[in-house]
Amino acid sequence: MEVINNIIELEYSQFDRTRNEGGRAFCQNDWGTFSIMRKSQYMTWPKELLDSYYQDLLGAEERGWNLITEKYARMMKTTTPEKYRELEDKLPVLSEERIAIQEEIIAIQVGWMEEFAAQYPKMAGNARSIHTSEDTPDNTSYETYLRGEIGTYSENTLVLYGRFIVSLFQNGQNLAFQIMENTAKLYGYASLEDAEAKL
Repeated sequence: MEVINNIIELEYSQFDRTRNEGGRAFCQNDWGTFSIMRKSQYMTWPKELLDSYYQDLLGAEERGWNLITEKYARMMKTTTPEKYRELEDKLPVLSEERIAIQEEIIAIQVGWMEEFAAQYPKMAGNARSIHTSEDTPDNTSYETYLRGEIGTYSENTLVLYGRFIVSLFQNGQNLAFQIMENTAKLYGYASLEDAEAKL
């Protein structure tokens, strides 16, 4: 889908321009991994959600704002709190109501990732640790990454994303399984089971 490619290219452009305190990160030069990780996620999204998030990215570009830099800054709240305090006043303020909605979404997704890790421990072992309680300056958990990412969404994208997550939840579907299956296939494995067996 063209919009997925457009999103990933724009995100990578913003990622490329994100400045790290310790200099350029190795992963900023790894387009292949970046592309697979992002595509694995966006392949699961409905078109309306993709279109809305693409507009978020375009709008940020027009304003001279970098959503990827914002995402990483938000993650620092629990990975490096003292550095986060230096950046906090530069970030868009999120209302208490919005934060509450985000946390409900995150709780569902963390539960899904716990289910995935129980069934596919080798694949989960190659991914991020799951919980914010495991954060360190050198380790950003899945939960914290989600919190940083969702915190950058526009109100419209957040509403659409929330509906998407709730719909999956109500239908007994697990987004973590869907994303990780896409990841496995993009890396050339036949299935999740194939990837788990060969790792």
